[in-house]
Amino acid sequence: MSMGSSAARAGPAAVQTEQWDILPAAAMRVEHVSLAFSDSAGDIEALDDVSFRVEQGEFLTILGPSGCGKSTLLRIMAGLLPPTAGSVYLDSRKLTSPTREIGFVFQSATLMPWRTVWQNITLPLEIAGVPREEMDAKAREMIQLVGLAGFERALPRHLSGGMQQRVAIARALIHNPRILMLDEPFAALDALTRERMNLELLRIWETQRKTVVMVTHNIQEAIFLSARVLVMSRRPGRLVGEFVVPFAYPRRPDILYDEPFVELSRQIRGAIQIDGS
Repeated sequence: MSMGSSAARAGPAAVQTEQWDILPAAAMRVEHVSLAFSDSAGDIEALDDVSFRVEQGEFLTILGPSGCGKSTLLRIMAGLLPPTAGSVYLDSRKLTSPTREIGFVFQSATLMPWRTVWQNITLPLEIAGVPREEMDAKAREMIQLVGLAGFERALPRHLSGGMQQRVAIARALIHNPRILMLDEPFAALDALTRERMNLELLRIWETQRKTVVMVTHNIQEAIFLSARVLVMSRRPGRLVGEFVVPFAYPRRPDILYDEPFVELSRQIRGAIQIDGS
């Protein structure tokens, strides 16, 4: 997938909701989503009037400072959390609850410690009552895809953090969702392991070409992985910038040191600082 020749930046009004009907069908639309809640600290406004599209087959990253509501937004997009205003649409259908069409990977791998790699990966199919022969075939496919051949019988405690996240990704993909959502999946990893996992994630995406939405607060990670980066403000989270990433796939690791990459990083960092704070 090759993007344009230069990075484009626009505010959240760049694509107005009323124009969406004349554009090609999006994988997902977020329309005027807000979220407010109350806790012991009082009333909290987490998100304020967020709208954007996710295109079919796109790798989209949502970037912002800690506490800006980006993980909350991702949970709303997955149907795990209802907004207090606005709607999310999967194709033209309003999303009101979790669906098998969306796979979700959390910040921690959330593996069952008593189940092997194979058993953790196949858990969604067990719950769905998929026949054993079909389940085993899909498990073999996923284990090859995420590079875990030879570790099928390993327990989570015997795996590195990066390998545990590979299991989580395979588990999210095994029922063949249309959209994969990742909530800072590599945040707890050391820098070198995180770089390797970014390369692995791109390899998996290039193999399957699913629509991917990923949340991160790492600017280099966002640019390296994405076709487009959305920048959120501090709470209440609003969209304050949209950047098209102009680098063709597949991407080489040393692109991070190229001047165009560094310049785009500077622009995105500037958008966060302009916001804020």
